[in-house]
Amino acid sequence: MLQTAIKQVKIKRISQTESEIIEDSVAIEEPLEIQLQYGKVNQTMNTPVSVTMRTPGNDQELALGFLFTEGILKIISQVESVAQNNSDLNKVLITLKPDIHPELKKLERNFYTSSSCGVCGKSSIEAVSIVSERLPNDTILIKAEIIKQLAHSIRNEQAVFSSTGGIHASALFDLKGNFLFLREDVGRHNALDKLIGYGLINELLPLSEHLLVLSGRASFELLQKAAIAGIKIVVAIGAPSSLAVQLAHDFNITLIGFVKAERFNIYSGEQRIEG
Repeated sequence: MLQTAIKQVKIKRISQTESEIIEDSVAIEEPLEIQLQYGKVNQTMNTPVSVTMRTPGNDQELALGFLFTEGILKIISQVESVAQNNSDLNKVLITLKPDIHPELKKLERNFYTSSSCGVCGKSSIEAVSIVSERLPNDTILIKAEIIKQLAHSIRNEQAVFSSTGGIHASALFDLKGNFLFLREDVGRHNALDKLIGYGLINELLPLSEHLLVLSGRASFELLQKAAIAGIKIVVAIGAPSSLAVQLAHDFNITLIGFVKAERFNIYSGEQRIEG
């Protein structure tokens, strides 16, 4: 993904003693149109469901993860094909199997979704609250020392961030703190949709035996996507919002923020953290 995610631009750098023209690396931001095709054979409908500003790479995962977290897809076997035309890489077409009838009313979202906020296009606050069940109680117990190491661990895996300094990441770790996989994007919600799309493709859902680590803050929408994917522990390097904390309590999610090598804050679900 690294080559398709970064662009070199000429800039003028000003210091205390001089100015110079140099090349700088910036994260690419381009629109991706997600299209859905469904219906009986020879009677199919093709519907554009969203445009999101994203960093190119893992686009099919992004499209599938988006439809899953919006409640349109349940399992990967509902999908007939996923196509991305080489002549227009800014479009992904997902074709459902003939017997699958999507509930498109769940997509009560304006056509444009910004890279900074996936909820911005929602037409009503009710449309934001996608139905998801409260996650069940469990006996998961994570040592505090594992949590403290996660900020360093995710930073080591952020290849595009290392080059540009301007991109978000979502990563999955196992319950022992071992890194599994990561996705990056200019949109924090896109990075998580890519991650969940990977899980959907590889039939890993629900992700109930994993730690989700967010490179920045924890918003309501990211907690909602985590709940839909069955993730019980969300670790944010930055701050959570008030609605994220409320949703974590409502859905029995352990929410941790401001993670550093020496400390972190638990906002919800402290019963899963030891020490």
